[in-house]
Amino acid sequence: MEKQIFVKKEAVGEFGINPDEKTTETLLKYGIINIDKPKGPTSHQTSDYVKKILKLSKAGHSGTLDPQVTGVQPIAIGRATRITHFFLTAPKEYICLMHLHKDIDEETIQEGINKFIGKIRQLPPIKSAVKRQVRTREIYELEILEIKERDVLFRVKCQAGTYIRKLCHDLGQELEIGAHMVELRRTQAGPFTEEDNLVTLNDLDDALHFYQEEKNDKFLRHCIQPIENALKHIAKCWIFDTTIESLTHGRDLAIPGISKLENFKKGEFVAILTLKGELVAIGEAIISAVEINMQDKGLAVNVKKVFLEAI
Repeated sequence: MEKQIFVKKEAVGEFGINPDEKTTETLLKYGIINIDKPKGPTSHQTSDYVKKILKLSKAGHSGTLDPQVTGVQPIAIGRATRITHFFLTAPKEYICLMHLHKDIDEETIQEGINKFIGKIRQLPPIKSAVKRQVRTREIYELEILEIKERDVLFRVKCQAGTYIRKLCHDLGQELEIGAHMVELRRTQAGPFTEEDNLVTLNDLDDALHFYQEEKNDKFLRHCIQPIENALKHIAKCWIFDTTIESLTHGRDLAIPGISKLENFKKGEFVAILTLKGELVAIGEAIISAVEINMQDKGLAVNVKKVFLEAI
């Protein structure tokens, strides 16, 4: 669903580059790759493979997957690595195969699963990257896809930081028969899904070969996406060309510098774009979009990270 846009003053921008028109050389230094993480390596190792393939000094991933888990693993390269922080907390979606330890009827399984939709309390497993204490996480959607004897295939969309292995264990406890996770695949991480140019490490390696040896960048441009593709779930505002320089030198965004903006609340992250759609910075809304639209002066966004090089 498209967000409501408030237009304070229409303008045409001359500065910046339309994300779809960025050169391949720019994408290689400043882009995002939606990697289909294979089973075996850790998320960090997968990110390191991308660095080695592209011969880069920096690459970063968002949200850690266990070595045996496959699927969507967005990896930011070069200057784009700073974007990962802003979708670490974005929702995740998984397809999971769970094995039940005893026979049970499908109706009872469905009743048990329904109890886990909404806010749940979860104790992270012993081997986890966070402090082991009970915390609240939210399950947005939990849907059984197929049941075959004691194997249950389900889809879950959940808050970042939810442990699916622990979810399976807790489901087994609720059903009083025990259960464990057999296999897991991530199908969405924040703004990236399996439909968004998901590529393997081999795809990336082959694409680079075509680019370097045959001067064909078609496949590489399919693999490396502009950083702006990571902004789908972040509210946006567009600024006048005359505002860009002050932001790239560390100033916060004032109301007079805004041309138009999506509807957002105070405290939300906001992506600040040129009128051509190029990312300038990301910040936190000091006041809501409705208030910004009604006022002519004052500060609007507290800038947290600047992405456009200083001009």
